[in-house]
Formats: sequence, structure tokens, C-alpha cells
Amino acid sequence: MDGDRVNSLNDVAMSRRGAMVVGGAALGSTFALSVQPVQAQTMITTPADGLTAGAVKVKTKDGKEMDAYRAMPASGTGFGTILVVQEIFGVHAHIADMCRRFAKAGYCAIAPEVYFRQGDAKSYTDIPKLLSELVSKVPDEQVIADLDSSVAFVKGEGKADTTKLGIMGFCWGGRIVWLYDAHNPAVKAGVAWYGRVEGAATALTPKHPIDLVKSLHGPVLGLYGGADTGIPNESVDKMRAALKAAGTPAAMKSEIITYPDTPHAFNADYRPSYRKGPAEDGWKRALAWFKANGVG
Repeated sequence: MDGDRVNSLNDVAMSRRGAMVVGGAALGSTFALSVQPVQAQTMITTPADGLTAGAVKVKTKDGKEMDAYRAMPASGTGFGTILVVQEIFGVHAHIADMCRRFAKAGYCAIAPEVYFRQGDAKSYTDIPKLLSELVSKVPDEQVIADLDSSVAFVKGEGKADTTKLGIMGFCWGGRIVWLYDAHNPAVKAGVAWYGRVEGAATALTPKHPIDLVKSLHGPVLGLYGGADTGIPNESVDKMRAALKAAGTPAAMKSEIITYPDTPHAFNADYRPSYRKGPAEDGWKRALAWFKANGVG
């Protein structure tokens, strides 16, 4: 797909999604430069009719303002609350669309730009540079605090019920799902799409999901690809075993699904990695998981 076609798609997405303009760009209306051209033939666009959807400003614990994309039904109150945690590419059009999908299902969903102190992930054209110059510099502690602030923002709006709290994330954000679930006692359930479960401890990433299985507050549904070259099946199997061995209610109730012959990022409908069958099955499982565990 040529550049003009990509720009045209982004223009259409912007007009359809009605995103507010934040910092000179419409948050959640375009795709990260490093993943273009997008796959128009499989890209899903969820309309915002019947929703209150767009960019908001979240006050963080350190007094800064963080951009976030929030979507919820235009009428009613008491919605379950879903934190949507981005891939490495920031809160771009796909992540905003996931928020609208949740809103169509009756939830209030919010996706905060948790890299904002380090830079704009959407502006990078090269994935290795994005990883080395930005993603590798984001501390887990910062992300957890900003997710706390996002929950506080939703509570302050008074429309959603933050006691019915769930969290879902993809890739980099899938790992964060496990960490945040272990951090916040209010989390009723999590859904982690192909998030890394083990790794080396560093100053910025001192613990990984496999280290925190006994600390989970709500059960986590893990959705993984059997042909994921970045997350070996062996590590996923180790996580299954660790959950079983933990013996706590949340760990024992957690479940990991592996889709055979399925690559990483199989839910990313704008990328060649998208696999319709596993993605649709995973979404149905996610909705059922949240409902069954007190989020819906």
C-alpha cells in the first residue's frame, strides 16, 4: 500500500472515530509509523455512534497530565471499568478501537499513553529504535502508577463503577496485565494477549509475571500463539505450571489458552500477523471472562 493510501485510511479513521485533537494529533485516530502500511482488508473500525468516546486528560500522581483515550456508552451509569494497555506502539487507532469495542459491550474503557514521559511511540519509523530509545526506558513502577491514575480519573467522572475493574493488554501491555493485577487489590480479572511472562530482572523491570503468580488478586486469562517466535511455548508452559503450583484462588482460577500455529500479535487486525479465527475466539473469551469474574 502506498503512502497516499495510508494517509487516506488515516483520514477516514479520524473522521469516523471523532477523536479529540491532543498535542497536535488526534489521539487514537492514526497508526504508528513503524507499523505502516496497515492491512486495510482486515482492519476493524468500530463506529462511535451511541458512545462518548475520545481523548481525555488524566492527572498523574506526579502532577503531570497524561493523554488517554476513553470510550463508554453515551447514556447510563455503573459501567464496568476496563483498563486497556497498549502495545509498544502507543495508543494508536487499533487500541482506541479496542476501547470502543468494550464500550459497545457496555463498559467504560480507558487506554492511557503510558510512554508520554519518554516520548511518542507513534512517531518512530523503526521498531528496533523504538525499543531501544523509548520502550526500554519505561519503568514498570511508572506504568503501574499511571494506571492507578487512570482508574482514579474514571472514578472521578462518576459514570463507571471502578469496583468492577478489569484490565486487558497486548504484547508489552499483556505483560503489564499480570503486573497490575498483582499490584491492585481492586482488579477483578485480567486478560493478557501474548504478553511476555519471564525475563531478566533489571532496575526498570525488577519482576516479571512468573514472579508474581502468588500475588494475583483477580484471575488472568492468557491468550498466546503457539507459533509465537518471541514468546516460546516453553515459557508459557512454565507460567501454567507456576499458576497451578501457587495454590492461591486467583492463580488457580487463571487460565492460559494457546492457539496452535498462531503467531504473535494475532489480534492486531491492521497487521499481517492478524488471524481472524483466534482473534475472534479470544475476544469472545475475554468478554465472557470479565462477565464471569464480576467486571461486567
